[in-house]
Amino acid sequence: MTTQPMSQLAARESLAGWLSRELAAEDCRDAAIQGLSAPGAGYSGKTVFATVSCTAPDGAERVQELVFRVQVPDQQLFVAPDALRQARVMSALAGRPGVPVPAIRFTETDPQVLGAPFYVMDRVRGRVPGDVPSWHRKGWTVDLTPAERTRLHDNGLAALVALHRVDWRPGLSFLDPPGAGSALDRYLGQLGRWYEWCAPSRRFGPDVLAAGLRYVLDHRPGDPGEGVVWGDARVGNMCFADDLSVAALFDWESATIGPPGIDLGWWLMFERYLCEAQGLQRLDGVPGRERAIARYQELGGPRSPTSSTTSCLPP
Repeated sequence: MTTQPMSQLAARESLAGWLSRELAAEDCRDAAIQGLSAPGAGYSGKTVFATVSCTAPDGAERVQELVFRVQVPDQQLFVAPDALRQARVMSALAGRPGVPVPAIRFTETDPQVLGAPFYVMDRVRGRVPGDVPSWHRKGWTVDLTPAERTRLHDNGLAALVALHRVDWRPGLSFLDPPGAGSALDRYLGQLGRWYEWCAPSRRFGPDVLAAGLRYVLDHRPGDPGEGVVWGDARVGNMCFADDLSVAALFDWESATIGPPGIDLGWWLMFERYLCEAQGLQRLDGVPGRERAIARYQELGGPRSPTSSTTSCLPP
């Protein structure tokens, strides 16, 4: 089904009626939207912040801060956009030690409500390091002390280690890609299918992309590791509390099963992309590649040189 974007007024009216029904099921009546805003950030889904009030069973006013993530039908990042899959991942991760995720409140498959399927989660207050401009260049992270930046980075890596310790078979087995062989074989098969699907969009540096895929396939390690792979592991997808602890992990569109080193490799690549690749000097307190790998291992990540920690990493 093809859906069309809704006007702001139509979306607000539709959302108000939908929220009233959903919150009534929680014995919270007279729901009213006090505030509605949509930030410009995000590439694969539309984010809407809503402040909602309702009347609790005891007559007291209850104010809730909610976040709506609406599936975007025409984006070109994923073969099959699926916002509800993200909600399913976060629901399955809820309560896992060291892996904080926002609480999922509602999901909706009917595109008539907001123009596309969506899910609703509790808003988590905190600060997120920026991508544009890079958090190494500008923003609240620049004002931290070197020791504070080290703590931020350590806390981020510790959350990644905790994710990689999750037993994925109960509740998260739907993430395992189809196919035979090891988890890495299945992951690479999924990568190959995505590469073929996005052929019409490979307009800039297609030869570089082709060479990169060939390199990955030709140098695949014999890695038996398997675990939850976030798929977009980086500090820009983490919300940090005032004490620099990790308050929440966001954006699970790319979650899959594979060697955990895939996530660490992505983490290292993205740090280089946001720093040295832009001609920036790494902020004091933020470790470079080798120290980040060592710190990941010190925090409990795999240590064997043939394990998923180092065998999947780029040079």
